[in-house]
Amino acid sequence: MKNMKRAAALAMASVTAISLVGCGGSTSTETTAAADTKAAGENGSAAEGGNSGDISGDITFSWWGGDSRHEATEKAIEAFQTKYPSVTVSPEYGAWSGWEEKQSLNILGGNSADLMQINWNWIDSYSNNGTNFADLNQYADILDLSQFPEDALAQCTVDGKLMAVPIAMTGRLFYWNKTTFDEVGCDIPTDEASLLEAGAKFKAYNEDYYPLALGEYDRAIFLVYYLESVYGKNWVENGELQYTEEEIQEGMDFITKLEENHVIPTIATIAGDMADSLDKNAKWINGVYAGIYEWDSSASKFQKAIVESTDKPNQEFVQGDFIKFGDYDGGFTKISMAFAISAKSEHPEAAAALMNYMLNDPEGVEIIGTERGIPCSAEALKVLDEKGLGNELVKAANAAVMAHNKFALDPKFEHNDLKANPDGVYYKVFSKLSAGDIDSAAAAKQLTDGVNEVLGN
Repeated sequence: MKNMKRAAALAMASVTAISLVGCGGSTSTETTAAADTKAAGENGSAAEGGNSGDISGDITFSWWGGDSRHEATEKAIEAFQTKYPSVTVSPEYGAWSGWEEKQSLNILGGNSADLMQINWNWIDSYSNNGTNFADLNQYADILDLSQFPEDALAQCTVDGKLMAVPIAMTGRLFYWNKTTFDEVGCDIPTDEASLLEAGAKFKAYNEDYYPLALGEYDRAIFLVYYLESVYGKNWVENGELQYTEEEIQEGMDFITKLEENHVIPTIATIAGDMADSLDKNAKWINGVYAGIYEWDSSASKFQKAIVESTDKPNQEFVQGDFIKFGDYDGGFTKISMAFAISAKSEHPEAAAALMNYMLNDPEGVEIIGTERGIPCSAEALKVLDEKGLGNELVKAANAAVMAHNKFALDPKFEHNDLKANPDGVYYKVFSKLSAGDIDSAAAAKQLTDGVNEVLGN
């Protein structure tokens, strides 16, 4: 294999501020990246997308998603093959249901597609200590890594090997039904005091109404947000839980306090609504639940639900401030999905070229749009901004999340043993705490034990 040059893995200082929103970045890393990128460019770097005449081969590309993602990706593949006539791409795609189970067997069995759309935690679960996925640093003369901030790439790195490139990053923030808040005569919460005040006003208005609704998994994420705000520590770092049982108990007590002060409904109340998810819950749709703490990428479906409500149409959906609970800015970001190349691919250069086309090439970026979220690539963000592409609500939410959230998410936070409904630790602990079957000390211990077991501690 020819000697490949490693392009800088940091965001360029020369890109605009809006181009850095998708994944964040810092001045120091940008400055270093600018110098590295300039040097790479003088030698004919990945910024040009590689020489299409030198890249050839038949490759497979697997992804999951809905019809709109399938359609956009197939169009991108067709355009890519026009630009790279010596490459033939065979698509493999489907819905999410059962997809991970099938792909995990393929990856672990050495039968995966050349190019794969993966969830971030697949790196931890299926890379086999960095042997199942190719080291993308080796293809940096084709794949322009300079478009991605160092911290985002670091989250995809195992033992110095870049296992994947982040497509998009996401985080949670607060959304509110302003129509309901106006009807209740209540200001939208910005801190603990105003959140508790909202609970009292909503109860006085109508005992069925709540300013905020949180399911079991939402509570796990909210707990971490609260603790990060108070203590300023990552939830998990270097494979170790950073919080004591006493600190976690404090967070459990706070969640119970929110229930007792009518800020959030009990888990039993939400379960009694008989809805698959909050955006499909009639109480959200009709403004009875007036607040959520959700992923930026989910904003549009929650907005659509209340705008198109049959009983109460055109309610106003607004993005709120991050609620202050302490001296720190709580909240984490995570890679929502990534692209990886099989270590067994016979044509990794072709796979890298297709990846670069979809992530960094203006033509490919315009075709894909925001079908995989707000892009992490600075160049992609620049293209979307110039072309006016993408959902503006989601773009604004993503910008806010990336500017505010400074904590990182450990990939095992979403481990099936913790997140699965109804048998995961999060669901068991928070449902028992809400029902009064366990107290906050027992809830803290059970959560601590569950997390440590998943971490292998």
